[in-house]
Amino acid sequence: MISVTLATALNQGAQLLGQAAISVPRLTAEVLLCHALQRDRAYLFAHSTDELTELAWIHYGRYLHERLGGKPTQYITHNQEFYGRDFYVNRDVLIPRPETEHLVEAALAVIAESIPGRILDIGTGSGAIAISIALESNRTVMACDISTEALAVAERNRRKHDAPVLYFAADLASTVRPNSIDLLVSNPPYVPASDKSTIQAEVRDWEPEVALYGGDSGNEIYARLIAQAADIVRPGGQLMMEMGYRSLDAIRPMLDAYWSNINVIHDLAGLPRVITAKRQP
Repeated sequence: MISVTLATALNQGAQLLGQAAISVPRLTAEVLLCHALQRDRAYLFAHSTDELTELAWIHYGRYLHERLGGKPTQYITHNQEFYGRDFYVNRDVLIPRPETEHLVEAALAVIAESIPGRILDIGTGSGAIAISIALESNRTVMACDISTEALAVAERNRRKHDAPVLYFAADLASTVRPNSIDLLVSNPPYVPASDKSTIQAEVRDWEPEVALYGGDSGNEIYARLIAQAADIVRPGGQLMMEMGYRSLDAIRPMLDAYWSNINVIHDLAGLPRVITAKRQP
């Protein structure tokens, strides 16, 4: 093996990724090289003139090859930061997005004001939402998912963070008792199935379809979830859901029958991201 320093390996990796039009190629190369070294970024720059070991070179080359093939960086490193914590992710769960932190913040604001009793996260995936709410509020949170593979990932994250979260398998709220929930949060699937051919390839080809697609229009899961929420959320309780950027006009009328105090929270891009509502008596 030819002697290669960390700095040279980093530059070569960034060049390869840039030529392949991979977004933020330099940062991606840094993350992949750190993963190969099992070190943080501070080490990478403090030891830039060190020679890369043969084993690290093999791992780094494989990670670059996977990223060039479209595999998301988070699935290579099995890590995604969310609300200040690192979460394990694999192809059984959606990669948590920064925009979803708005849902956590909305839930924490309500908890701080009214201290609700039973909190439920529907479609928990990696468990990032439920774990973040539980740890930030020091409350026990229940969480469910239709995918048992996703629940295994969520449980791994629960153990990692020692979070007071109770998981169970369910298709939305199908097994939850009526009038038993004080705060229901959810980031349901909302990508229209008709958009499958046009969405970003690394999302379409790698992330789980059950967590992405919300039916032909993208609103079918919302319709089911809102109908079930009207049954399980107690009068005066809260419903909070993340939305797709085209979902608001379809979701608002679904809330007319049983919900009041409807509020829309926009993300940093100005798009409607979270909708909240209170269960009418």
